[in-house]
Amino acid sequence: MNTTTPANPAILSTANAAHDACRQAAPASPPAGSPPLPAGRSALVLGATGGIGGAVARRLLAAGWRVKALHRSPAGRAPLGPNFSWIAGDAMRRDDVLRAADGVALIVHAVNPPGYRDWDKLVLPMMDNSIAAARRSGARIVLPGTVYNYGPDVFPDIGVDAAQRPLTRKGAIRVELERRLELAAADGVRGLIVRAGDFFGPGAANNWFSQGLVKPGRPLRVVNNPGRAGVGHQWAYLPDVAETICRLVAIEQRLDDFARFHMDGHWDADGTRMAATVAHVAAGAGGGRVAVKPLPWWLLTLAAPFVPTLREMREMRYLWRQPVRLSNRRLLEVLGAEPRTPLEQAVRTTLDGLGCLPPDGTALAASMRDQACP
Repeated sequence: MNTTTPANPAILSTANAAHDACRQAAPASPPAGSPPLPAGRSALVLGATGGIGGAVARRLLAAGWRVKALHRSPAGRAPLGPNFSWIAGDAMRRDDVLRAADGVALIVHAVNPPGYRDWDKLVLPMMDNSIAAARRSGARIVLPGTVYNYGPDVFPDIGVDAAQRPLTRKGAIRVELERRLELAAADGVRGLIVRAGDFFGPGAANNWFSQGLVKPGRPLRVVNNPGRAGVGHQWAYLPDVAETICRLVAIEQRLDDFARFHMDGHWDADGTRMAATVAHVAAGAGGGRVAVKPLPWWLLTLAAPFVPTLREMREMRYLWRQPVRLSNRRLLEVLGAEPRTPLEQAVRTTLDGLGCLPPDGTALAASMRDQACP
Protein backbone atom coordinates (compact mmCIF):
# COMPACT_ATOMS: atom_id res chain seq x y z
CA MET A 1 0.00 0.00 0.00
CA ASN A 2 2.99 2.18 0.61
CA THR A 3 1.16 5.12 2.12
CA THR A 4 4.56 6.64 2.67
CA THR A 5 5.12 9.89 4.47
CA PRO A 6 8.00 12.36 4.29
CA ALA A 7 10.67 11.36 6.76
CA ASN A 8 11.10 13.20 10.05
CA PRO A 9 14.82 14.18 10.35
CA ALA A 10 15.14 12.75 13.88
CA ILE A 11 13.66 9.44 12.76
CA LEU A 12 15.92 9.35 9.71
CA SER A 13 18.97 9.89 11.90
CA THR A 14 18.12 6.83 13.97
CA ALA A 15 17.30 4.69 10.97
CA ASN A 16 20.46 5.76 9.13
CA ALA A 17 22.51 4.26 11.95
CA ALA A 18 20.75 0.96 11.30
CA HIS A 19 21.37 1.39 7.57
CA ASP A 20 25.09 1.86 8.18
CA ALA A 21 25.28 -1.34 10.21
CA CYS A 22 23.47 -3.21 7.48
CA ARG A 23 25.82 -1.92 4.79
CA GLN A 24 28.78 -3.50 6.57
CA ALA A 25 27.16 -6.91 6.49
CA ALA A 26 27.32 -9.56 3.81
CA PRO A 27 24.32 -9.84 1.47
CA ALA A 28 21.48 -12.05 2.62
CA SER A 29 21.42 -15.64 1.45
CA PRO A 30 18.51 -16.44 -0.88
CA PRO A 31 15.63 -18.06 1.02
CA ALA A 32 15.16 -21.79 0.57
CA GLY A 33 13.04 -22.59 -2.45
CA SER A 34 13.84 -19.40 -4.31
CA PRO A 35 14.22 -19.87 -8.07
CA PRO A 36 17.79 -19.08 -9.14
CA LEU A 37 18.35 -15.66 -10.63
CA PRO A 38 20.49 -15.57 -13.79
CA ALA A 39 23.97 -15.16 -12.34
CA GLY A 40 26.53 -12.61 -13.46
CA ARG A 41 24.06 -9.98 -14.63
CA SER A 42 23.96 -6.38 -13.49
CA ALA A 43 21.32 -3.98 -12.22
CA LEU A 44 21.02 -0.28 -11.55
CA VAL A 45 19.12 0.65 -8.40
CA LEU A 46 17.73 4.17 -8.12
CA GLY A 47 16.84 4.76 -4.48
CA ALA A 48 19.24 2.24 -2.90
CA THR A 49 19.31 4.22 0.35
CA GLY A 50 15.57 3.69 0.75
CA GLY A 51 13.77 0.70 2.15
CA ILE A 52 12.66 -1.19 -0.94
CA GLY A 53 15.59 -0.11 -3.12
CA GLY A 54 18.09 -1.30 -0.54
CA ALA A 55 16.25 -4.57 0.07
CA VAL A 56 16.13 -5.43 -3.64
CA ALA A 57 19.78 -4.47 -4.09
CA ARG A 58 20.86 -6.82 -1.30
CA ARG A 59 18.74 -9.67 -2.65
CA LEU A 60 20.27 -9.26 -6.11
CA LEU A 61 23.77 -9.18 -4.63
CA ALA A 62 23.04 -12.40 -2.76
CA ALA A 63 22.21 -14.02 -6.10
CA GLY A 64 25.54 -13.00 -7.60
CA TRP A 65 24.43 -9.94 -9.53
CA ARG A 66 26.55 -6.84 -9.91
CA VAL A 67 24.63 -3.85 -8.57
CA LYS A 68 25.21 -0.17 -9.25
CA ALA A 69 23.44 2.58 -7.32
CA LEU A 70 23.16 6.24 -8.22
CA HIS A 71 23.71 8.77 -5.43
CA ARG A 72 24.27 12.51 -5.43
CA SER A 73 27.01 12.28 -2.78
CA PRO A 74 28.47 8.75 -2.77
CA ALA A 75 31.82 9.65 -1.21
CA GLY A 76 32.28 7.83 2.06
CA ARG A 77 29.17 5.66 1.72
CA ALA A 78 29.79 2.03 2.57
CA PRO A 79 28.86 -0.52 -0.10
CA LEU A 80 25.86 -2.76 0.43
CA GLY A 81 28.04 -5.78 -0.24
CA PRO A 82 30.46 -7.38 -2.69
CA ASN A 83 29.90 -6.56 -6.36
CA PHE A 84 28.24 -3.29 -5.34
CA SER A 85 29.31 0.18 -6.42
CA TRP A 86 28.03 3.68 -5.75
CA ILE A 87 27.99 5.98 -8.77
CA ALA A 88 27.92 9.75 -8.48
CA GLY A 89 24.86 11.16 -10.18
CA ASP A 90 21.32 12.43 -9.91
CA ALA A 91 18.16 10.64 -11.07
CA MET A 92 16.95 14.03 -12.33
CA ARG A 93 19.83 14.24 -14.82
CA ARG A 94 19.23 12.07 -17.85
CA ASP A 95 22.90 11.82 -18.79
CA ASP A 96 23.73 10.53 -15.30
CA VAL A 97 21.09 7.81 -15.51
CA LEU A 98 22.07 6.84 -19.06
CA ARG A 99 25.70 6.50 -18.03
CA ALA A 100 24.90 4.49 -14.89
CA ALA A 101 22.54 2.13 -16.75
CA ASP A 102 25.05 1.19 -19.43
CA GLY A 103 25.09 -2.60 -19.77
CA VAL A 104 22.50 -3.39 -17.07
CA ALA A 105 19.69 -5.92 -17.44
CA LEU A 106 17.47 -4.38 -14.77
CA ILE A 107 16.66 -0.88 -13.53
CA VAL A 108 15.00 -0.75 -10.11
CA HIS A 109 13.14 2.58 -10.02
CA ALA A 110 12.66 3.02 -6.27
CA VAL A 111 13.64 6.68 -6.07
CA ASN A 112 11.55 9.49 -4.58
CA PRO A 113 12.32 13.20 -4.15
CA PRO A 114 14.27 13.91 -0.94
CA GLY A 115 11.77 14.56 1.83
CA TYR A 116 9.00 14.22 -0.78
CA ARG A 117 9.51 17.87 -1.71
CA ASP A 118 8.39 19.08 -5.16
CA TRP A 119 6.71 15.74 -5.80
CA ASP A 120 4.77 17.16 -8.75
CA LYS A 121 7.91 18.54 -10.39
CA LEU A 122 10.37 15.68 -9.91
CA VAL A 123 8.64 12.30 -9.98
CA LEU A 124 7.68 12.17 -13.66
CA PRO A 125 11.00 13.48 -15.07
CA MET A 126 12.86 10.83 -13.06
CA MET A 127 10.70 8.10 -14.61
CA ASP A 128 11.26 9.56 -18.07
CA ASN A 129 15.00 9.31 -17.46
CA SER A 130 14.72 5.67 -16.40
CA ILE A 131 12.66 4.89 -19.49
CA ALA A 132 15.27 6.54 -21.71
CA ALA A 133 18.02 4.53 -20.01
CA ALA A 134 16.09 1.27 -20.35
CA ARG A 135 15.46 1.96 -24.02
CA ARG A 136 19.20 2.33 -24.61
CA SER A 137 20.37 -0.58 -22.44
CA GLY A 138 17.52 -3.03 -23.10
CA ALA A 139 16.85 -3.36 -19.38
CA ARG A 140 13.50 -4.06 -17.75
CA ILE A 141 12.29 -1.40 -15.31
CA VAL A 142 10.94 -2.55 -11.94
CA LEU A 143 8.65 -0.07 -10.17
CA PRO A 144 7.30 -0.61 -6.63
CA GLY A 145 3.63 0.37 -6.88
CA THR A 146 1.35 2.05 -4.36
CA VAL A 147 -2.32 2.05 -3.48
CA TYR A 148 -2.45 5.83 -4.06
CA ASN A 149 -3.59 5.01 -7.59
CA TYR A 150 -7.00 3.79 -6.46
CA GLY A 151 -10.10 5.44 -5.12
CA PRO A 152 -12.94 4.05 -2.98
CA ASP A 153 -14.86 2.97 -6.08
CA VAL A 154 -12.69 -0.17 -6.26
CA PHE A 155 -12.34 -0.84 -2.52
CA PRO A 156 -12.13 -3.15 -0.63
CA ASP A 157 -10.66 -5.85 -2.94
CA ILE A 158 -8.39 -4.47 -5.65
CA GLY A 159 -7.36 -6.57 -8.63
CA VAL A 160 -4.39 -5.71 -10.83
CA ASP A 161 -6.66 -4.45 -13.60
CA ALA A 162 -8.93 -2.33 -11.38
CA ALA A 163 -9.73 1.17 -12.61
CA GLN A 164 -7.38 3.82 -11.26
CA ARG A 165 -9.36 6.86 -10.08
CA PRO A 166 -7.24 8.40 -7.31
CA LEU A 167 -8.48 10.88 -4.71
CA THR A 168 -5.24 12.79 -4.21
CA ARG A 169 -2.77 14.83 -6.24
CA LYS A 170 -0.04 12.36 -5.40
CA GLY A 171 -2.26 9.51 -6.56
CA ALA A 172 -2.85 11.21 -9.91
CA ILE A 173 0.91 11.52 -10.39
CA ARG A 174 1.38 7.83 -9.58
CA VAL A 175 -1.24 6.95 -12.19
CA GLU A 176 0.62 9.00 -14.79
CA LEU A 177 3.90 7.38 -13.73
CA GLU A 178 2.51 3.93 -14.49
CA ARG A 179 0.82 5.14 -17.68
CA ARG A 180 4.17 6.28 -19.04
CA LEU A 181 5.72 2.94 -18.20
CA GLU A 182 2.88 1.13 -19.97
CA LEU A 183 3.21 3.33 -23.05
CA ALA A 184 6.95 2.67 -23.10
CA ALA A 185 6.27 -1.09 -23.17
CA ALA A 186 4.52 -0.64 -26.51
CA ASP A 187 7.79 0.88 -27.72
CA GLY A 188 9.99 -1.98 -26.55
CA VAL A 189 10.76 -0.93 -22.96
CA ARG A 190 9.72 -3.74 -20.62
CA GLY A 191 8.21 -2.83 -17.27
CA LEU A 192 7.28 -4.65 -14.06
CA ILE A 193 5.11 -3.17 -11.31
CA VAL A 194 4.87 -4.93 -7.93
CA ARG A 195 2.30 -3.31 -5.66
CA ALA A 196 2.17 -4.05 -1.94
CA GLY A 197 0.77 -2.87 1.39
CA ASP A 198 2.32 -0.43 3.84
CA PHE A 199 6.02 -1.18 4.11
CA PHE A 200 7.82 -2.13 7.30
CA GLY A 201 11.25 -3.62 7.85
CA PRO A 202 14.62 -3.21 9.59
CA GLY A 203 16.16 0.24 9.19
CA ALA A 204 13.33 1.60 7.02
CA ALA A 205 12.31 5.00 8.36
CA ASN A 206 10.06 6.48 5.71
CA ASN A 207 6.79 4.62 6.31
CA TRP A 208 3.73 4.44 8.54
CA PHE A 209 5.24 1.79 10.81
CA SER A 210 8.23 3.90 11.86
CA GLN A 211 6.52 7.30 11.73
CA GLY A 212 3.08 6.43 12.99
CA LEU A 213 3.09 3.28 15.13
CA VAL A 214 6.45 3.58 16.92
CA LYS A 215 9.20 6.04 17.81
CA PRO A 216 12.57 4.71 16.61
CA GLY A 217 15.64 4.86 18.80
CA ARG A 218 14.03 4.08 22.15
CA PRO A 219 12.34 1.12 23.86
CA LEU A 220 8.61 1.18 23.25
CA ARG A 221 6.13 2.31 25.83
CA VAL A 222 3.24 3.11 23.49
CA VAL A 223 2.13 1.83 20.08
CA ASN A 224 -0.09 4.29 18.19
CA ASN A 225 -2.61 2.53 15.97
CA PRO A 226 -3.72 4.66 12.97
CA GLY A 227 -6.51 2.20 12.19
CA ARG A 228 -9.60 1.25 14.08
CA ALA A 229 -11.11 -2.03 15.18
CA GLY A 230 -13.01 -3.79 12.45
CA VAL A 231 -11.25 -2.05 9.53
CA GLY A 232 -8.73 -4.30 7.79
CA HIS A 233 -5.35 -3.02 6.68
CA GLN A 234 -2.54 -4.46 4.57
CA TRP A 235 1.17 -4.53 5.44
CA ALA A 236 4.23 -5.61 3.48
CA TYR A 237 7.54 -6.74 4.99
CA LEU A 238 10.36 -5.30 2.90
CA PRO A 239 12.45 -8.50 2.59
CA ASP A 240 9.31 -10.30 1.36
CA VAL A 241 8.69 -7.59 -1.25
CA ALA A 242 12.30 -7.81 -2.41
CA GLU A 243 12.09 -11.59 -2.62
CA THR A 244 8.87 -11.39 -4.64
CA ILE A 245 10.43 -8.95 -7.09
CA CYS A 246 13.48 -11.17 -7.50
CA ARG A 247 11.39 -14.30 -8.04
CA LEU A 248 9.59 -12.49 -10.83
CA VAL A 249 12.88 -11.31 -12.30
CA ALA A 250 14.04 -14.92 -12.26
CA ILE A 251 11.26 -15.78 -14.75
CA GLU A 252 11.61 -12.53 -16.65
CA GLN A 253 11.22 -14.16 -20.07
CA ARG A 254 7.79 -15.48 -19.08
CA LEU A 255 6.44 -12.07 -18.12
CA ASP A 256 4.49 -9.72 -20.35
CA ASP A 257 6.39 -6.69 -21.59
CA PHE A 258 4.25 -4.67 -19.19
CA ALA A 259 3.55 -6.86 -16.15
CA ARG A 260 1.68 -5.91 -12.97
CA PHE A 261 1.32 -7.91 -9.77
CA HIS A 262 -0.18 -7.29 -6.35
CA MET A 263 1.08 -8.78 -3.09
CA ASP A 264 -1.12 -9.81 -0.20
CA GLY A 265 1.60 -9.46 2.44
CA HIS A 266 0.24 -9.42 5.98
CA TRP A 267 -3.47 -8.74 6.10
CA ASP A 268 -4.61 -7.31 9.43
CA ALA A 269 -8.24 -8.37 9.15
CA ASP A 270 -9.63 -6.41 12.09
CA GLY A 271 -7.20 -3.47 12.13
CA THR A 272 -5.72 -4.33 15.53
CA ARG A 273 -3.42 -7.29 14.93
CA MET A 274 -0.33 -5.35 13.80
CA ALA A 275 -0.39 -2.93 16.74
CA ALA A 276 -1.03 -5.79 19.17
CA THR A 277 1.84 -7.81 17.71
CA VAL A 278 4.22 -4.85 18.03
CA ALA A 279 3.25 -4.40 21.68
CA HIS A 280 3.55 -8.14 22.36
CA VAL A 281 7.01 -8.43 20.78
CA ALA A 282 8.32 -5.32 22.56
CA ALA A 283 7.03 -6.47 25.93
CA GLY A 284 8.41 -9.97 25.39
CA ALA A 285 11.87 -8.55 24.66
CA GLY A 286 12.00 -7.09 28.16
CA GLY A 287 10.51 -3.71 27.43
CA GLY A 288 7.91 -3.91 30.17
CA ARG A 289 4.28 -3.05 29.64
CA VAL A 290 3.52 -1.56 26.23
CA ALA A 291 0.20 0.19 25.70
CA VAL A 292 -1.72 0.40 22.43
CA LYS A 293 -3.48 3.71 21.85
CA PRO A 294 -5.33 5.25 18.91
CA LEU A 295 -3.25 7.61 16.80
CA PRO A 296 -4.38 11.17 17.65
CA TRP A 297 -5.66 12.15 14.22
CA TRP A 298 -7.06 15.38 15.63
CA LEU A 299 -3.52 16.45 16.50
CA LEU A 300 -2.36 15.72 12.97
CA THR A 301 -5.21 17.84 11.65
CA LEU A 302 -4.25 20.80 13.82
CA ALA A 303 -0.54 20.58 12.99
CA ALA A 304 -0.86 19.66 9.30
CA PRO A 305 -0.77 23.25 7.97
CA PHE A 306 2.60 23.77 9.64
CA VAL A 307 4.31 20.34 9.40
CA PRO A 308 4.63 18.80 5.92
CA THR A 309 5.08 15.28 7.30
CA LEU A 310 1.81 15.46 9.23
CA ARG A 311 0.04 17.02 6.29
CA GLU A 312 0.99 14.04 4.10
CA MET A 313 -0.10 11.59 6.79
CA ARG A 314 -3.43 13.36 7.21
CA GLU A 315 -4.07 13.23 3.46
CA MET A 316 -3.90 9.42 3.52
CA ARG A 317 -6.36 8.95 6.36
CA TYR A 318 -9.00 7.63 3.97
CA LEU A 319 -6.88 4.48 3.56
CA TRP A 320 -7.33 3.74 7.26
CA ARG A 321 -11.08 4.38 7.45
CA GLN A 322 -12.16 1.50 5.24
CA PRO A 323 -10.74 -1.92 4.34
CA VAL A 324 -8.31 -1.78 1.39
CA ARG A 325 -6.83 -5.08 0.20
CA LEU A 326 -4.77 -5.79 -2.90
CA SER A 327 -5.56 -9.16 -4.49
CA ASN A 328 -2.53 -11.37 -5.20
CA ARG A 329 -4.42 -13.77 -7.45
CA ARG A 330 -2.27 -13.09 -10.51
CA LEU A 331 0.92 -13.39 -8.48
CA LEU A 332 -0.14 -16.82 -7.22
CA GLU A 333 -0.97 -17.92 -10.75
CA VAL A 334 2.56 -17.08 -11.84
CA LEU A 335 4.69 -17.93 -8.79
CA GLY A 336 2.50 -20.52 -7.07
CA ALA A 337 3.13 -18.97 -3.66
CA GLU A 338 3.96 -15.58 -2.17
CA PRO A 339 7.01 -15.13 0.09
CA ARG A 340 5.76 -14.34 3.59
CA THR A 341 7.86 -14.10 6.74
CA PRO A 342 5.84 -14.93 9.89
CA LEU A 343 4.45 -11.68 11.28
CA GLU A 344 5.96 -11.91 14.76
CA GLN A 345 9.42 -12.63 13.32
CA ALA A 346 9.10 -9.74 10.85
CA VAL A 347 7.97 -7.33 13.56
CA ARG A 348 10.76 -8.38 15.92
CA THR A 349 13.43 -7.87 13.25
CA THR A 350 11.92 -4.50 12.34
CA LEU A 351 11.79 -3.25 15.93
CA ASP A 352 15.36 -4.40 16.52
CA GLY A 353 16.52 -2.58 13.40
CA LEU A 354 14.74 0.60 14.46
CA GLY A 355 16.27 0.54 17.94
CA CYS A 356 12.92 -0.05 19.63
CA LEU A 357 13.96 -3.03 21.75
CA PRO A 358 15.95 -2.71 24.99
CA PRO A 359 19.70 -3.42 24.69
CA ASP A 360 19.43 -6.72 26.52
CA GLY A 361 16.60 -7.84 24.25
CA THR A 362 18.28 -7.31 20.89
CA ALA A 363 19.77 -10.69 20.21
CA LEU A 364 18.44 -10.51 16.66
CA ALA A 365 20.91 -7.98 15.26
CA ALA A 366 22.62 -10.69 13.23
CA SER A 367 19.25 -11.94 12.02
CA MET A 368 18.36 -8.42 10.90
CA ARG A 369 21.52 -8.18 8.84
CA ASP A 370 21.18 -11.68 7.41
CA GLN A 371 17.65 -11.22 6.12
CA ALA A 372 17.71 -7.98 4.13
CA CYS A 373 18.83 -4.61 5.37
CA PRO A 374 17.78 -1.55 3.34
